[in-house]
Amino acid sequence: MEPSTFDEDLLCWLGTRKEGLSEEDAERIRSVAEEFAAGFSALARIDRAITIFGSARTPPADPEYSLAREVAACLGGAGYAIITGGGPGIMEAANRGAREAAALSVGCNIELAHGQAPNPYLDVSLRFRHFFARKVMFVRYASAFVIFPGGFGTLDELFEALTLIQTEKVRHFPVILVGGPRWSGLLAWLQAELLERRRAAPGDLAPLHLTDRPEQVCAIVDAACARQRDHYRPRGR
Repeated sequence: MEPSTFDEDLLCWLGTRKEGLSEEDAERIRSVAEEFAAGFSALARIDRAITIFGSARTPPADPEYSLAREVAACLGGAGYAIITGGGPGIMEAANRGAREAAALSVGCNIELAHGQAPNPYLDVSLRFRHFFARKVMFVRYASAFVIFPGGFGTLDELFEALTLIQTEKVRHFPVILVGGPRWSGLLAWLQAELLERRRAAPGDLAPLHLTDRPEQVCAIVDAACARQRDHYRPRGR
């Protein structure tokens, strides 16, 4: 059976060992470079943004959909662009809230075997073949992550952010969990299995914030953005 996506073809190595770089791999490298270039070019006008994650399966009638829309509108009204994965559910709600606040609404969609159509609330709609290129866009232009309950993809982005913070690849970068008690089991596990067993340092969970109040999300983001700008300000200014 042929791979159904470009990423599957890239990651499923069933060939024979060769000396040097094959023509196929050279083409893959060019494709990756082109994808980064297209993403950087499309998002270059962003001054500051927040990336919002959450389940694609959250229906519009769910209170979490309404809350995501409200949080995004609050952030958009404060001058932040909103970036999501561009699909349905929480992503759609966040892009919808951004649109309602007249903020730039960005979707970074991904090629999937079962497909994922972009939601109708996007000002900038990108489609990526590679998860890793897409992940760079989520972080590069964002001052914080706001994360609603979701599945494996949402959890992947959560732990990606915590790893980048722990290794100081990004600084003063809050990860805001929205959804109240839905996060309690995970937070208890992190406390018991990572901190109490000394598999992480006490400060490694400090970037995590838990709130369901849109105005508090905005306050956390504003404070972090100010710290980031101060940290990266060129010396002598």
